[in-house]
Amino acid sequence: MALNNNLAKKPPVNKDLQSTTFQVNGMAVTLTPAIVRNYLVSGDKEKVSMQEVSMFINLCKFSGLNPWLKEAYCIKYGNEPATMVIGKEAFLKRANRNPVYDGSDSGIIVSDTETGEVSYRVGTFYAPTEQVIGGWAEVYRKDRAHSTRVEVGFEEYAAKKKDGALNSQWSKKPATMIRKVAQVQALRESFPEDLGGLYTAEEQGYEETLPAVGEIPLEPTQEPEMKPEAPTPDVKAALFGDE
Repeated sequence: MALNNNLAKKPPVNKDLQSTTFQVNGMAVTLTPAIVRNYLVSGDKEKVSMQEVSMFINLCKFSGLNPWLKEAYCIKYGNEPATMVIGKEAFLKRANRNPVYDGSDSGIIVSDTETGEVSYRVGTFYAPTEQVIGGWAEVYRKDRAHSTRVEVGFEEYAAKKKDGALNSQWSKKPATMIRKVAQVQALRESFPEDLGGLYTAEEQGYEETLPAVGEIPLEPTQEPEMKPEAPTPDVKAALFGDE
């Protein structure tokens, strides 16, 4: 009779293929370290650690976030710790699902470059003679007598390059960016149970750099081809082949 050799070496487990599946609003989301690294990390993908990838997967799982809907993604630059960021739409979705949410208002704070007069605007429109100096947002709850209002300064949050110049998004869309910061802060303060501990890229000095929808695989649960000694293939080529 043949005996099993319990001391025989077992083949190594490929951690890149270990999957985690969870439910988000009735939809099954399956993530693996390989999928996160290839499709959901912005910046230096090759430098993100397994620990950082695991943290991202657990953030999505326990916070009920679907990264394929741009609700969460990871940013990694050089040897700096990876940053887990949440899309603004995830904040709005959470608030809208809460039965006590009663709407919100938001806009920008501008200063007239000629007179110095400061004005509050709803939305993001401002004149060529005005400078955006801040943003504001107000969130209402049906179960509270008073709203939650937040005002934020532009200089405190505007992301800049090493030379001190504003990065592309903040220079092209200053009103949109600072209004977004005010919105998510007001929502987080209004619903700490749902949004506590979640932060957007704009609040942390980054640009929202998740790949466009066309660059995300159509079947996110499908494993990408792993070639340890070769660069990761282009997503489009991996899915559709050479045209």
